[in-house]
Amino acid sequence: MSFLHSPGPGLFALAIALCGAAFNATAQPPGPGGPDGPGPGKGGPGGNGWGLGIAAINSQKPYKGIDRETKALPMIRFENEYVKVGGLGLELKIPSLELGASDRINFAIVGKKEFGGYEADDAPILAGMAERKSGFWAGAKAEWENALVDVSAQWLADTSGDSNGQRFSLGLEKKWRAGRQVMVMPHLTAHWLDRQYVDYYYGVRADEATAGRAAYAGAAGVNVELGLRTLYLLDRNNSLMLDVAVTSLSKRIKDSPLVGRSSTNRVLLGYMYSF
Repeated sequence: MSFLHSPGPGLFALAIALCGAAFNATAQPPGPGGPDGPGPGKGGPGGNGWGLGIAAINSQKPYKGIDRETKALPMIRFENEYVKVGGLGLELKIPSLELGASDRINFAIVGKKEFGGYEADDAPILAGMAERKSGFWAGAKAEWENALVDVSAQWLADTSGDSNGQRFSLGLEKKWRAGRQVMVMPHLTAHWLDRQYVDYYYGVRADEATAGRAAYAGAAGVNVELGLRTLYLLDRNNSLMLDVAVTSLSKRIKDSPLVGRSSTNRVLLGYMYSF
């Protein structure tokens, strides 16, 4: 995920989503009802939980002339059997489909305000460009929890009318425990972005073109993200997380005259207290 301009949440929403994973995992003990077994647990489906914390995020954006950026962000999160609230996002849960002792598909309606887009003074290559706004995104998601590998799918559309874009994500994640305190979670996600999305954030309109920035019309493409998330449970309430990820950008994005990289990356270090 380039943080602010690629699929997935902006900085604050991303910190909520990633450290929310730490909250869900570390708030549950191993075995049935926890990360190593099915059934509800504190903070999981059918459970309740509050979390407060802070995250430091270091990221590299795709636009030419932009240095790495580091930000510290506060987090607050709440979840029960009906809703999940985190930062500027809301999920309304739909009853899960139980497939077996260790298989379940979770469904939710999703809405989130994101910090994306850019302003003309964010980088020299963007000088003279019209502002690109982040918008409010809404859609649906499904998560298949099983003993082999967790599979997730999410569709979102820009309901604010800024980009009128859509995106679809399909992800795989595997959880391994190292004793009772450490969990390691590699994850692989493909993000499909439609033409309106790519054109809005990476395109150059005719009236924005200059001698050093040709007009460019975006087209649909797929970004691929590979990452590793590590959780460390200090005790029942306190947890730390390190998340490192690299995203290979779609050719349609790399071809934009605004973009100077073939990939983006991020490093997140977070702390959460689970009530």
